Amino acid sequence: MGVFSRFTDIINSNINSLLDKAEDPAKMVRLIIQEMEDTLVEVRSSSAKTLADKKELSRQAQRFEKDAEQWQEKAELALSKGRDDLARAALLEKKKCTESAASLVDELAHVDEHITKLQGEISQLQEKLADAKARQKAIIMREKTASSRLKVKKNIDSERVNDALSRFDSYERKIDDIEAQVEAYDMGSKSLADEIAELENDENIDDELAQLKAKMNKDKKSK
Repeated sequence: MGVFSRFTDIINSNINSLLDKAEDPAKMVRLIIQEMEDTLVEVRSSSAKTLADKKELSRQAQRFEKDAEQWQEKAELALSKGRDDLARAALLEKKKCTESAASLVDELAHVDEHITKLQGEISQLQEKLADAKARQKAIIMREKTASSRLKVKKNIDSERVNDALSRFDSYERKIDDIEAQVEAYDMGSKSLADEIAELENDENIDDELAQLKAKMNKDKKSK
């Protein structure tokens, strides 16, 4: 495919449409950017050559115009010397130079029009290239984020994780059973502090009982 054909295709392309159809948007953006950059290099090189050709055509047109002026002077000189034949021949040469100069000037007008359009298209391509580069960063970031989320989702829903969680539940139940057994042993045994507290309570009861007996004996005697 020629550079100008591909250049026109890129200018007329819709980046959004290309991305919508792409299976790998990030890869598509990289390809679009690479294609645009390559095309810009080729088009600028071609533009530089066109500008050089334009200068050469302009120089040729000026030479023909100068030659036409010189043949005009020669024709006038021949006439002043009475040489109509030489004057006629000089005017024929002038005519050829004038026609050649006019043809080149016309060609230069077409070249200028072509360069003007090309510069406009280059500006469009540069705008699309800047747009593509701006979107490239966002697309790559979105792709990485989506890939990370997908990996997390797969891990959350994987059988391995579910099995591990089931094992955690089983381990927790075993620990609950062990703790329950410990608590059962604690319920059936008394600590030293508990036994001493019971002795203190018994002693208090004995004192209170003795006091009650003494009081009742005192009451009987008083009757």
